[in-house]
Amino acid sequence: MAGSDHRIGSDGLAELADSADLPFRTDVEIALLLVSRRHRYEGRPADGALPVRTDDPDELRDRVELRAGLGIVGDRYFAARAHVHASVTVIGLEGLEDVGRSLDVEVDPVATRRNVFLRGADVEMLRGEPFSLQVPGSAAVLFRGYRLANPCAWMDHEVAPGAFRAMRGRGGVRCDPESDGVLTLGPAVLRTVRPVALD
Repeated sequence: MAGSDHRIGSDGLAELADSADLPFRTDVEIALLLVSRRHRYEGRPADGALPVRTDDPDELRDRVELRAGLGIVGDRYFAARAHVHASVTVIGLEGLEDVGRSLDVEVDPVATRRNVFLRGADVEMLRGEPFSLQVPGSAAVLFRGYRLANPCAWMDHEVAPGAFRAMRGRGGVRCDPESDGVLTLGPAVLRTVRPVALD
């Protein structure tokens, strides 16, 4: 079976949905979906996050729409050239819970400002890999994982003191959608090149 260096070119992703190239199935839960129209962590972390404006739509969603090569419709990184290969960030809730235990705090996942919060998979193993997510009643959305979403200094101020270091290797993966589709809260199927299920 393919090892960690297995890669499939992005031009071949269109055929993955109906092929055996993503042979490993992991039943996961999409626990949170976050769409933020604007940046809230700007300037100096010590000054705190920008307040939520009354004209901002609710950031937590039951459903999000994705567009191939562009990201999540309505998100601050949608079609942003500076965020090519990083328009969507997927993070594992178990990793954040480990961070909370190591710091003896309860971590608010929303404070990490990631987009798709999964339960049931080792999300960091998606780095550099093709994968898909499928919710009931919808076609699978194909993704390409790129780099790890390393934490920034804001995490010490908005998550908990020490979170900047504790989240390294557990901050999620920056991805691009390679097909249009929809994700919703609840059960989902994650398909991957190699096993990523948590024990």
